[in-house]
Amino acid sequence: MAARLSLACLCSIARPRGLAPGVALVAALLLAGCASLPKDVQRPVSQALAPTDTTFLGRLVDQKRPPTIARDLSGFALLASPDMAYAGRLALTRQASRTLDIQYYSIHVDSTVSSLLRAVRAAARRGVRVRILLDDFNSVGRDAQVMRMANVPGVEMRMFNPLPGDRSAGLLRALWSLGDLARIQRRMHNKLYVADNAWGIVGGRNLGDAYFGTAHERDFVDMDVLAAGPVVRSISAGFDRYWNSPLAYPVASLITPAKLARLRQVTEPASGDGAADKPAAPRAQALPPPLDLAALPLVWAPAGLLVDSPLKLMPADDGGHADDTVIEGLLSLLRTAQHDVIIVSPYFVPGKQMMALFARLEARGVRVRVLTNSLASTDALLAQVGYARHREQLLRLGIELYEMRARERARLRDTVLGSGSRGSHASLHAKLVIVDGRVIGIGSMNLDLRSKLRNTEIALVIRSPILAHRAAGHVLAVIAVAAWKVERTPDGALRWHAPSGVRLPGVDHDPDTSVWLRLLTKLLAPLTPDDLL
Repeated sequence: MAARLSLACLCSIARPRGLAPGVALVAALLLAGCASLPKDVQRPVSQALAPTDTTFLGRLVDQKRPPTIARDLSGFALLASPDMAYAGRLALTRQASRTLDIQYYSIHVDSTVSSLLRAVRAAARRGVRVRILLDDFNSVGRDAQVMRMANVPGVEMRMFNPLPGDRSAGLLRALWSLGDLARIQRRMHNKLYVADNAWGIVGGRNLGDAYFGTAHERDFVDMDVLAAGPVVRSISAGFDRYWNSPLAYPVASLITPAKLARLRQVTEPASGDGAADKPAAPRAQALPPPLDLAALPLVWAPAGLLVDSPLKLMPADDGGHADDTVIEGLLSLLRTAQHDVIIVSPYFVPGKQMMALFARLEARGVRVRVLTNSLASTDALLAQVGYARHREQLLRLGIELYEMRARERARLRDTVLGSGSRGSHASLHAKLVIVDGRVIGIGSMNLDLRSKLRNTEIALVIRSPILAHRAAGHVLAVIAVAAWKVERTPDGALRWHAPSGVRLPGVDHDPDTSVWLRLLTKLLAPLTPDDLL
């Protein structure tokens, strides 16, 4: 606190031109430390479009519903491949006639997103009301340019739970907010895309090349579900609660167009893509066309929505919503299991409550299989450290553990990545649970304490043996060709067995990793309690 007070006078000092780079960086950091969030922000209240069959998408739902299907059931289709995921969002964007509501934890400024945002701008030009709600944490550097969408006529954009400070400073911006740590470590992790309050997409994907199979370095193995019908109204109502929350700040209250333009000059190469208005760079392979919604087969089933309250991100909440969360809802679902549970969680850090539940399931003879990341495939080292702490106990309970093999991207082309994927590294990002082959829960959540206590999440719970069987098929395909199976040897050591068809011997340490990385995880373990992961 004393250091922050001693820097207060610097808030009125403008950066002179011609400063040396090191001095300029220090000045920028000092100025960032003086920043604060705006007061008395105007947030005009708006709501989702009332359900109507006057829109094309609204009429399409009625047309696709078989006569024997009750009107309180919704239609669903899994979007398991990157091409389907992109094509589904593009279809909703192009066919929306009244509203588009877009809510994400992260939107990356890259070629795939630029193409999708051009379609969003075209929708706004034809009179569609567009609302974009984005968690603020990752909107720094080049990715801050997505906020230029707020300057597009017909588009409203708000940033959720923002951090003050210079967006060119990257993670250093967060360091200047450590005095407000209780707030800034709570993030809006929800992910949804809704058109005309009639069709929507919920799942694990953010928006970016890595989620749509077009990244050069990393492809995420992910899954979404496309929904049509009554449950979409619940998704829209959840969006409205976040949009009208006091934690949602209009972009204009946080940064001016002039500052965004200056930031763009610093963070983008002269030939780079813009966030909203520059032509896309030439592509090695064209993006897929929009999904044909009229021809798309839907599975009709009862469903419910789990969505956290935005008040969960208020520091004063202090766990007040811990018993009314998406994670608690999914744990309640798991408690009903009689035969079989499949869990897919890229960041899997079970606390005491989850471990006790697993023990009860195993005692009842329920088979539990978990697919998560390996140390080599993860993009979140600290979460992997937390998972490793519980690994041996999970195996003792009889849980079957499978860890994604980062180098198996080529074998995944025929299962979940799609033939057009280009990344050299595969990483798990899908989040779902399947219970007894009859119920599936899919959404933005990881099975960890961060998702339960600190982040807000969303999930669809669908009672459909057909959909559960299809989702399980995708998961088991990944396990078969691209996952290490972790087991305990008779003497209590851990051993990793390669997927079938991979001519590799078993190993007795985290596979495909260096001794230095494994040493780092051991050093970090005492410093990373579960509730911070």
